[in-house]
Amino acid sequence: MIGDDGRTSRSGARWPVARTFVKALAPMTALILAACSDSGTSDLRQFVEEAKQRQGRVEALPEFAPVQTHVYVADSLRDPFTSETRETIAETAARSGGGLAPDVRRRKEVLESYPLDSLSMLGTLEFQNSTWGLVKAPDGVVHRVRTGNHLGQNYGKVKAIQAQRVLLTEIVPDGLGGWEERDATLAMNEQ
Repeated sequence: MIGDDGRTSRSGARWPVARTFVKALAPMTALILAACSDSGTSDLRQFVEEAKQRQGRVEALPEFAPVQTHVYVADSLRDPFTSETRETIAETAARSGGGLAPDVRRRKEVLESYPLDSLSMLGTLEFQNSTWGLVKAPDGVVHRVRTGNHLGQNYGKVKAIQAQRVLLTEIVPDGLGGWEERDATLAMNEQ
């Protein structure tokens, strides 16, 4: 059997609870609608009218004087926001044809990636009428160097290897856009 709400119970009886619920819902709905009537918003309408009457005008923005512009024309100059490396300085000097300059096209050796003061001489080794210097890098690896090898970050070239030191010549910037040679020594540490 089908009830007023369209459902039936298993036994076929009507749903008496649904009818009672519908009867109670009607007066509650009327009460809610009455609470939302216009009579409760009169103070809000009055506030809005007062705010509209107090509304003023916005002053115009002041006029600003035009700013003079400056065009930066320095296309041929070095960018001040990038740093020049020793290699770019060397390439510039080599292109200008100005005397002494390091060979930047030469393949770098392993010990050229370390500053000279971070390297330490451990001793010498003689083999087949050649004297080799034993140099320890900061990473703990011991390297053999001989006359003509390069080490240090200033394009240092080994001139001679003695029992207590390695003599080399570095090529450093002279501060005037050129290069100059400087003698350096890598002495053996007394430990």
